[in-house]
Amino acid sequence: MRAVVTRVNHASVSIDGEVVGKIEKGFLVLLGVHKEDTEATASWMADRIMGLRVFEDEAGKMNLNPTDAGCNNLLIVSQFTLYADVSSRRPGFSDAARPDLAIPLYEQVIRECREQGFHVECGEFGADMLVDSENDGPVTIVIDR
Repeated sequence: MRAVVTRVNHASVSIDGEVVGKIEKGFLVLLGVHKEDTEATASWMADRIMGLRVFEDEAGKMNLNPTDAGCNNLLIVSQFTLYADVSSRRPGFSDAARPDLAIPLYEQVIRECREQGFHVECGEFGADMLVDSENDGPVTIVIDR
């Protein structure tokens, strides 16, 4: 599983001109599922996202996780292209999980974050989406498992 996590002031995702998910200060998470990922991988990823300490403390150091910073908003968007093979000019996606595996694991990450008290908005798996965000910092972290 791979996540690109961006600290944002706000972010939204739209489908066919309609906003389907929107958050204020928190994380925009682009989430890709690998063909060999498991439920354990999804749990690990959810925990890593929720615990990522990239918000500033009173000394101005990136030392707080979203909950400690009062910014426990997540916009999670499925992104199979994170597993693009670019060994040629036309990307291949054979390492990305097929929907029958990817959807339940994507939904598991969302569910586990919600169960820990995070406000989670999301896109629609497989849809053509437009993502809008205002990066804060900018701080962008890639998490691989």
